[in-house]
Amino acid sequence: MTASRQLLSLECLLSSSFWCICFVQFRLRLSLLSSLLLGSASLYAAPLTLQQAETQLLQSNHAVVASRRALEGATADITIAGQAPNPTVSYSATDYSPKNGLGGGSLGDKRLDQTVLIQQQIERGNRRELRRTGAEALEQAARADYADTRRQQRLVLNQAWFDCLAAAEKKRLLNETAELYKRGMTATDLRLKLGDVSRVEASRLRIEALRAENEARSAVAEYDKARADVAFLLGNPDPKSIEPVVEWPAVQAADTEASKQALDNRPDVLAAGSRVQASDRRRELARSLTTRDVTLGAQVERDPLSVSGVTYGLTVSIPIFARYGYEGEKARAESDYYAAIEDGERVRQSVSVEVGRARADLSAAADRLQRIESETLPQAREVGAASEFAYKKGALNLTDLLDARRTLRVVELEAVAARADHAKARAAWLAATQWEQTRE
Repeated sequence: MTASRQLLSLECLLSSSFWCICFVQFRLRLSLLSSLLLGSASLYAAPLTLQQAETQLLQSNHAVVASRRALEGATADITIAGQAPNPTVSYSATDYSPKNGLGGGSLGDKRLDQTVLIQQQIERGNRRELRRTGAEALEQAARADYADTRRQQRLVLNQAWFDCLAAAEKKRLLNETAELYKRGMTATDLRLKLGDVSRVEASRLRIEALRAENEARSAVAEYDKARADVAFLLGNPDPKSIEPVVEWPAVQAADTEASKQALDNRPDVLAAGSRVQASDRRRELARSLTTRDVTLGAQVERDPLSVSGVTYGLTVSIPIFARYGYEGEKARAESDYYAAIEDGERVRQSVSVEVGRARADLSAAADRLQRIESETLPQAREVGAASEFAYKKGALNLTDLLDARRTLRVVELEAVAARADHAKARAAWLAATQWEQTRE
């Protein structure tokens, strides 16, 4: 009976161990499946358009966020500058009879001379208004800086974006070339067995296929780097989650009237003008320092030795400029004012040069792209297709075929580079002349 019970217990133990092992295996498989699903989800890249990227840029770009914080600080400075000095209160107590003690009872019964003094500084020379208007001018400059930062970062994003599109197009073209050579090697191996091609020709094709494969792999690495640059500008820590939609802008000519508007209303020009106004207010503020402030005070004194017991008094404080009359502050403010004027002229000149350079770059890039797409690329594709057909029919040798393929690949890559150059030149022109697109 005991042996049967032991056998039954052993069977139960084995049964429970079996189910435990099954449960552990189930948990492990479930965990592995979850990790695979999460990994595949992280590797999935959602299509992203340039407009969506620009919206994300204005929200999470590090430079834009820092400029926004600077604007918030400049807004707070207006509140700080517009405040009047706070009054001060002071209390003093003096014991006239330390030998006899302070006396018993409450604080009112003590033998103390107690004084309460309230003072208020009265600012003169319109300094409070000058500080406030100067802070408002700096706030306008910070607001213009914020708009200019968005304009600049949008241009940087466009440059990186079109470099990324060019890398994607280059990767596609080189992958197609590698696949073409791979299919050609399959047919060449078959023809080599049949004796239709020599071993030297087969080796040359194999070498070209290996080169094409290496170039395709390098293009993939270049594309990953370009995506990382775009992800950094968007504040995205995962570049693999970004898949830019390949859309090239249409060819656009430069507007010759846009430079006049840029010289007057561009954010960096407005920021320089606001800083001139702020420097002028600081100059007037430094001059007003020679207007003396007055500090008024009201005093209540409780003297236990006097007849009345309580006396009242008024105090007036006026500074005396015996040794220093704020000459340094006034000289520094004058220097800062004229430096701000010079900086404003520098900004206007740099804007004029930038607009002219952007116009020339856009015109040159548009002409080059039109020539390549209308003349060079169609002819290269026609020659490439004819060479492939002639080689299959045996009417063209291998050397001419490889030359035709190389020429077509070079022209296609040149067309991609021309599209990228035109798109970046167009973005630079729009950033220089149509900054309204960066305003919120």
